[in-house]
Amino acid sequence: MNLWQRKILLMVSLLTLFGINYKQSAQAQILQDHIDQRKLSFHLPPQPSASALSVPLTYKLETYNSRVMEEIRTYGVSLPPGYDDNSTQRYPVIFLLHGGHGNPEDWFEPKGAALNTLQKLYTEGKLPPSIIITPDGNDKRGSSSHWDPQYIDGPHGKVATALGDELVKVVKNRYHTIPYRDFWAMGGLSSGGWGAINIGLHNLKNFSILFSHSGYFKDRSGPQNSPVIYIKTVSPQATRNLRVYLDSGKLDSEEIAEAQQFSQVLRQLSIYNVFREFPGSHTWRYWREHLADSLTFVGEQFKIAQIAHSTEDLGLKRSEDTEDARNP
Repeated sequence: MNLWQRKILLMVSLLTLFGINYKQSAQAQILQDHIDQRKLSFHLPPQPSASALSVPLTYKLETYNSRVMEEIRTYGVSLPPGYDDNSTQRYPVIFLLHGGHGNPEDWFEPKGAALNTLQKLYTEGKLPPSIIITPDGNDKRGSSSHWDPQYIDGPHGKVATALGDELVKVVKNRYHTIPYRDFWAMGGLSSGGWGAINIGLHNLKNFSILFSHSGYFKDRSGPQNSPVIYIKTVSPQATRNLRVYLDSGKLDSEEIAEAQQFSQVLRQLSIYNVFREFPGSHTWRYWREHLADSLTFVGEQFKIAQIAHSTEDLGLKRSEDTEDARNP
């Protein structure tokens, strides 16, 4: 081997060594970025300051272009105290669905009084500051006292996909959300209670906490949209982190019977759930009074998820959550 050949060999060796080191350095940086992202994403917001809590909560209506429904759709949003003060803080998300002949404003207006409930729960530390979304759950027929919304993918529009997947992506894109499903909850009242459970079960990649006030669990559209039946067809892997809260007024005999049956099925499937009966009936007074109960349950689950993720080995990230983080 002549001198020139030896120089070429040395150069190739150095370039190879540099490439290996560069690759290792790049991999280390990717890992560190991933770790930093996890730390940011899994950090629940702290208790709001007294000054932040002194400012009354507000909400506003927003619109987005729904390709699924082929129309402009509306949702209400209430941002947590101090949201605009820290652009790096991320927040859990709660969807609240209205019932029959309802609209996105119902939960926020006096009959739902959700803002008062949220203010109280934030002050007491029972719910981490959260982004509250109230979707328009009506199908293409619109709102009517003669029928309930169809929270399904049916002949009047793919409402389940629009709310359970498309709107999730809109919210992730527009707001500072924790992108993982353990920090996303969906609930509702009456037909919205059924809708939340039904949509949630069809979108378990996006939601792991579901709750229902005075809901039902068998729908005339069939087993596919009847949670008490459909849940039996869902794989244990998909439901392994699912947590469910149910309540009904004692005068709602049919809803209580369905909730009891659904709760029993969940227990048989080893899915964690809570079912409660309270005095009252199918009224806004009942739902106003007991929204705090469901949201306290949600807050507890957020905190449990925080602990679980904090102790989870950084190298063992669940595949669906990683996909969510890469594609917010």
